[in-house]
Amino acid sequence: MIWQSWWASLLGTLGDVAPIVTMIVVFQWVILRKPVANLPKVILGFVYVVIGLSLFLIGLEKALFPLGDTMAKQLTDTKFLHEMQWVPSHQLKAIDYYWVYLFAFCIGFSTTIAEPALIAVALKANQVSGGSIRVNGLRISVAFGVAIGIALGCYRIVVGDPIHYYIIIGYLVVVVQTYFAPKMIIPLAYDSGGVTTSTVTVPIVAALGLGLASTVPGRSPMIDGFGLIAFASLFPIISVMAYAQITQWWTQRIEQKEKHDAI
Repeated sequence: MIWQSWWASLLGTLGDVAPIVTMIVVFQWVILRKPVANLPKVILGFVYVVIGLSLFLIGLEKALFPLGDTMAKQLTDTKFLHEMQWVPSHQLKAIDYYWVYLFAFCIGFSTTIAEPALIAVALKANQVSGGSIRVNGLRISVAFGVAIGIALGCYRIVVGDPIHYYIIIGYLVVVVQTYFAPKMIIPLAYDSGGVTTSTVTVPIVAALGLGLASTVPGRSPMIDGFGLIAFASLFPIISVMAYAQITQWWTQRIEQKEKHDAI
């Protein structure tokens, strides 16, 4: 059964990767008219990509999606909340779901730290900036943004607020920060919102939102269950620019102190 699932996933991955390979071959051999450098290594790399993606998709289906859904349902179970809050289930308020918010924060932070796309972007940003942008500093600031965004998104699902209010206010904050933040960090901050919604973060976050919306009374999985990915994309932009602003302020403060001591 597992081998059948993997074979089906492998064939599907081959179909997904085929357009990319075709595009590269056409441009390399037809447009540029140059041979591919290190062709055996490139072919081996594509083989690794296909096998890895197919195994990863099986892992999503068998582990990550069920895990996120199960955790959301367990944390929002009325019996569990009743035992933790010592109040009747009909008296539960939004604050009584704090275990859900804490889990959302932790899972958002941990999955983002492990995100391969974020690691790659952080390494490149460190190289291009000559070391002024630290790899771990960028990763942690992005992870905090995702964690806060997903926790706030779970709160929105619990209370049932319209999502557009949160998104509008969030982007207003981004616009204001863009005016005051260091110019060199702004494009990277905007890109940081995209790299967080990748292979590791999206499956668990999506499963968490759908499981939460299907368990909280009065919530619709279709209307309320989706939208956490938007929070995971928006809040890293805010956190990265905030990290740059705080770093700039702290650096200026140290420089001013050194000048004052020198005088």
